[in-house]
Amino acid sequence: MPWDLIKLNSGYSIPSIAFGTWTLGNGQGPIDQVEQALDTGFNHIDTAQSYRNEGEAGTALHESGLARSDVFITTKYSGTDGLGIATSIQNSINNLGVSYVDLYLIHSPRLAVPDIPTAWEQMEKVQKDGLARSIGVSNFGVSELETLLASASIKPAVNQILFHPYVYQQQLPILEYAAKNNIIIEAYSALIPVTRQPGGPLDKPLSELASKFGATPDQVLLAWVKAKGAVAVTTSSKKARLQGYLAAGDISLSEEDIAAIDAAGARGEKQTNAKITLRKLAIVALVGAAVLGGCSYFNVNII
Repeated sequence: MPWDLIKLNSGYSIPSIAFGTWTLGNGQGPIDQVEQALDTGFNHIDTAQSYRNEGEAGTALHESGLARSDVFITTKYSGTDGLGIATSIQNSINNLGVSYVDLYLIHSPRLAVPDIPTAWEQMEKVQKDGLARSIGVSNFGVSELETLLASASIKPAVNQILFHPYVYQQQLPILEYAAKNNIIIEAYSALIPVTRQPGGPLDKPLSELASKFGATPDQVLLAWVKAKGAVAVTTSSKKARLQGYLAAGDISLSEEDIAAIDAAGARGEKQTNAKITLRKLAIVALVGAAVLGGCSYFNVNII
């Protein structure tokens, strides 16, 4: 199934779909689910220090019998337990039971302490020491990447961000900046429009395209992520759904298909922003009414 490898600016290649462990918790459950994903055909596992299941992912990798070179491993520096980057990468490698990870990310710009240039210098050392083949960031915006690149000797290979049609317009600046600087985008929570926000403008085009391709709406969304040149990070506890996610790589959306999804996503984004604005105005109005009521009660003249 053509979830092709994508060449990174580090010279290595990344599988364009990954099984994510963000929501799996710890214990036997994530071990079983990572094993299932590997057995189904996923060869890219995405975890993080803060998910607290690197050990479980490592156990699943070991029990799978796959060679280290057969699996692409991503983990992230999350500042967990107040540990620095140098200690955290060693702990992650030990937890995973490997000698290196394929990709190591700063989980958020707020974790780049004491500042982004200093933290990135430490990330560069991780790569130079052979503990990570590629390094990158997550949840960075344009301004944070500008700060990073101003002093970097190694560019981030990827930026992993929230990415689905309802935030596409909002994310366009970082998408364009990343493309300009040869930084690959990884998309997490791409299926939100069908899993958490059904009933919006995307329902119609996703349903129509699903019928057109003999697919499901979530498969169409993943095909849209692929069409945008991003790596899809997704998850499920159901093997049949994982098989469907892999099969989504066979869906080739036309420019018209992509435009229809983009347009519906933009409408949904405007509706969401309008609701947020109205909610804020309602809160301001309630606070104002409470203040006026208090002033009246205490006979305070605010004019």
